[in-house]
Amino acid sequence: MATVELTKENFDRTVSENEFVLIDFWAEWCGPCRGFAPVYERASETHSDLVFAKVDTEAQQELAAAFDIRSIPTLMIIRDQVAIFAQPGALPGPMLEDLIGQARAVDMDEVRAKIAAAQQEQAQQEQE
Repeated sequence: MATVELTKENFDRTVSENEFVLIDFWAEWCGPCRGFAPVYERASETHSDLVFAKVDTEAQQELAAAFDIRSIPTLMIIRDQVAIFAQPGALPGPMLEDLIGQARAVDMDEVRAKIAAAQQEQAQQEQE
């Protein structure tokens, strides 16, 4: 599957309609971004059940700012509308494959339970 270009117009729909989305924040002038692009593209062909998306940080500055992207390339993984990974730096193919495997193995029920507990604790603190 080819990568999808994300914009502020299609971001929410893409993330809400897909269970597992990888996002590469990049820019044309960025050498490491250009080096990572073929690795990312190969992974998108290997994992056709996942959505591989790209955000051009120059064209989509609002979107990059919303995620506090300060260094590119930055890879983000969103599962069930929850960002479970975000880290700057280009990854070699084997590391990207390992990361995808780890992300697939994340127990999202456990993640949601932790988020709910943290939100409940925050609400209690705000009431005190």
